Amino acid sequence: MTVSEGGDADFNARDRFDHMHQDIRNRICLLDYAPGARLSEVELAAEFGVSRTPLRRVLTRLEGEGLVQSVQGVGTFVTDVDIEALTQVYMLRMELAELTGKLAPIPASETLMARFYTLSKRSKVLIDSPEPRAFAQLNMDYFLSLLELSANHPLREVSERLYFQTTRIWLKSAFASSIDLNEEVQVFGREVDDTLAAIEMGDVRAATLIQRAHISMSFSRMRR
Repeated sequence: MTVSEGGDADFNARDRFDHMHQDIRNRICLLDYAPGARLSEVELAAEFGVSRTPLRRVLTRLEGEGLVQSVQGVGTFVTDVDIEALTQVYMLRMELAELTGKLAPIPASETLMARFYTLSKRSKVLIDSPEPRAFAQLNMDYFLSLLELSANHPLREVSERLYFQTTRIWLKSAFASSIDLNEEVQVFGREVDDTLAAIEMGDVRAATLIQRAHISMSFSRMRR
């Protein structure tokens, strides 16, 4: 095998690892795998077409992120989430949101701008027919798009990890009908449009301050 081929092989392995990690993480955060659910290594390895060794590395990463828990001799289980237990995580997320506009902010590319326009359109569709899982997916896509406004990779990594620790709380509340979904969708739609306006003007700091306010208000509404 040539050096080039070896490099390609390494890249493809990393690519597959990232794909598995993101896919399983999304299933957990969108409650496709409910809290307490046992994840079958055999079934997941077969689904992704890999051996159990790389799959276990993915599960180890998810455990480090607080999304699953491995019980020796029993299996790997999806963790539960509680808003009171994650209060300090929410507080830190608010500060990190503001830092995104301070530490190596970068203007949105044409591709990223197009994505924000699409997010705005999707939010308006949801106002007419709100659905919890679709809204949670939209919120996730919006958050990951906002991260691209900073070139500070350590900040992005920490922000992403903390976001996925807390994102299930909102969806659990929505399915339990303990929050007003119509109100949430309308508030979010305004936030997306305000963010889009700020980015269009090249004001990344304003966009991240909008996100900070959104995290704060969302946290307060869920605690209510």
